[in-house]
Amino acid sequence: MDNKELLPGTRLLLPVAVESALFSVGDGHAAQGDGEVNQTAIETSLDGHLRLSIRRDVELEWPMAVTSTHLMTMAFHEDLDGAARLAMRSMIRLLQDHYGLSFHDGYRLCSVAADMRVTQFVNGNRGIHVMLPREPLDRLAAQPPFLN
Repeated sequence: MDNKELLPGTRLLLPVAVESALFSVGDGHAAQGDGEVNQTAIETSLDGHLRLSIRRDVELEWPMAVTSTHLMTMAFHEDLDGAARLAMRSMIRLLQDHYGLSFHDGYRLCSVAADMRVTQFVNGNRGIHVMLPREPLDRLAAQPPFLN
């Protein structure tokens, strides 16, 4: 998952498909553009502090992240169109489930406020991430569980 928006302080939520799943971190990049295109990046070591928690109160089909300024949904597919549909549907579902927006209102909000970016275009895995500013959402509802 080569997403340059996953910076220090980001809360990354990953779906866990099996009991007793393991976790691994690697492939640190000091520099990389959106849409890693050919496995070339400036590789670097990783040094950081990670806190792993099991969140049974948040259901995910695809990874999502929370930064200080944005909500982000991500999806991967063999083609960019498929990845884009999955990532956008994931964002709209998040808006429905946690902010009380209807499907159509969530879709409209994403159309005017969300940015869709290519996460990666390498290894046959096409990835898209949708970034939606948190500022207008913070006024809509109580804090969703993934923000706590």
